[in-house]
Amino acid sequence: MRAALTARAFAPFQQLGRWLRRWITRLVLLVIALVFAIVLAHSVINPTITHYMTVEGRRLGGIDRIWVPIEDVAPVMARSIVAAEDANFCTHWGFDMRAIRAVIEQGGAGGASTISQQVVKNVYLWQGRSWIRKALEAVLTPLVEALWSKQRIIEVYMNIAEFDEGVFGVEAAARHYFNIGPEALTARQAARLAAILPAPKMRSAANPSSRTQRRAAQIMDGAATIRVDGRAECFAVNSD
Repeated sequence: MRAALTARAFAPFQQLGRWLRRWITRLVLLVIALVFAIVLAHSVINPTITHYMTVEGRRLGGIDRIWVPIEDVAPVMARSIVAAEDANFCTHWGFDMRAIRAVIEQGGAGGASTISQQVVKNVYLWQGRSWIRKALEAVLTPLVEALWSKQRIIEVYMNIAEFDEGVFGVEAAARHYFNIGPEALTARQAARLAAILPAPKMRSAANPSSRTQRRAAQIMDGAATIRVDGRAECFAVNSD
């Protein structure tokens, strides 16, 4: 008798628990579906201004950025970025395990962030090194790799990367540093732009330091190498 009374007393709580589980499950599925839809849409629709661009725009009073299709950018620019940032871009699925192992063997010094990870961070997340951001990045990067082409990832990257204070994207960078359009970039100019990407506010593509010049020379060689050995095929434009 007492057991029956206890069961009846707890019945409303059990029903509430089942109701909460159903709605939590539905909410999780809705969030997953929404994220999937947004990432899928960006495979063809250009992302709008990013969180970091918004922050910089407020701080500076505006930013310089015009979206440009990859077909309107000198092909050597994409090769230079890959040579500088992620030479194995065409062979990995978003995470370069060889680079990660190398960082671990070196005691954790340096980074192994791929171009895909950088795109995810800049388009969907925020700056910083929090574990929450890293976890979200780890989830979203394979999704972007699955839903976007490699060429699309490079195209988005070239249009959201910061090349100087308030200067975002290769179109603005080409005009800012060389007073030309992105389609007219030479191999040397493209290498210099790629060379400043790790610290664009501290380096100049127009007046590079000796260190930046050496880095640019390495990138030029790397860009030529990946064109020959096939590591640029996954993002090559037909006219390239």
